[in-house]
Amino acid sequence: MSGPHFIGGNRIELLECGAAFFPALCAAIDAAHSEIHLQTYIYEKDESADLITTALKRAAARGVKVCVMVDGFGGRHFVVDTLPELSAAGVEVLIYRREIRSLSFPRRRLRRLHRKVAVIDAAVAFVGGINIIDDQNTPGHIPPRFDYAVKIEGPLLGPIYHNTYRLWWMLGWATLRERPPWRYVQRPRLVRVGDMRAAFIVRDNLRHRRSIEEAYLAAIEGARSEVLIACAYFLPGRRFRQALIDAAQRGANVVLLLQGRVEYALLHYASRALYSHLLSGGVRIFEYHTSFLHAKVGVVDEDWATVGSSNIDPFSLLLAREANVVVRNKVFTCRLRSSLADAMDAGARELLAKDWRRAPRLRRIANWLAFGLVRMAMGLLGIWH
Repeated sequence: MSGPHFIGGNRIELLECGAAFFPALCAAIDAAHSEIHLQTYIYEKDESADLITTALKRAAARGVKVCVMVDGFGGRHFVVDTLPELSAAGVEVLIYRREIRSLSFPRRRLRRLHRKVAVIDAAVAFVGGINIIDDQNTPGHIPPRFDYAVKIEGPLLGPIYHNTYRLWWMLGWATLRERPPWRYVQRPRLVRVGDMRAAFIVRDNLRHRRSIEEAYLAAIEGARSEVLIACAYFLPGRRFRQALIDAAQRGANVVLLLQGRVEYALLHYASRALYSHLLSGGVRIFEYHTSFLHAKVGVVDEDWATVGSSNIDPFSLLLAREANVVVRNKVFTCRLRSSLADAMDAGARELLAKDWRRAPRLRRIANWLAFGLVRMAMGLLGIWH
């Protein structure tokens, strides 16, 4: 496969958690003149979400074309709590696959909209892992939610806007059962505004089924000194696991920052079944316990970094629609690495191979049972790799 297409001349700002993301997004919405696209998996009704809802309504009142797309499962509360309010204000809303209500789970119904993308006036974009939900809104988990997004200006807006508009157009066609006209409200501004090279990569079920995974693998397989991945949900296939071990055995410092708290029990324990093999291969594993880790980012060596919505698990890599940005810039990479290092120092514990080997046998058996169940389910869906 060909790798990501990198475009130069961009200015890309790292946004840590909703505390940085929501004010920046709200300011961009308030500055909009022509068009807003917002696509997200979760859209709750809380303090941060209400801030965005109010800004979108203000934009629609100014005559801005506002298009909001929310996943039908992740946004099941949105359909009742917020959709009527936005529609009444003139915001166009599409729901990506309505909530699953039957006991059957055919593969196509599990293909969710998991990406988090916003494009304003085809001039500024936001991509990352942050849903429209407050950092403090973490039912069953210790807040705040720890996550990242990026704010993008420059020529990279070309592919971001085109892909975002295309998805809106396709879903509108599928929903209305007719082909709406392909009509950009505003052409992307492709003026160079910085010196960062970056690529926009997506995972879909057509031409880009493995694009995000392949981008990770290419970076890991070429790693010389370091691989650092922070991931909320981690259950990679054999090739990904072997790439991490191979990098460690070449002498690279390979570090995984993973969620230490249990959210989805089956996936949590299935992931831990892989720890022994990874630790034995030289991969270092840290579990984050201080709060709710939701990040999906990676750093390789000094000039490769990715921020996006894709976890390293079968759902993200093989089923869901995802979107990541890959940045080739030393300053950006160092900033993300520094942020992750601070998070690890403040709230993570390293797991050691010798301690893991001494774990109670019943716990190890439970991990492998969970792994077997997940693998069987993925095999029945034809997506395990």
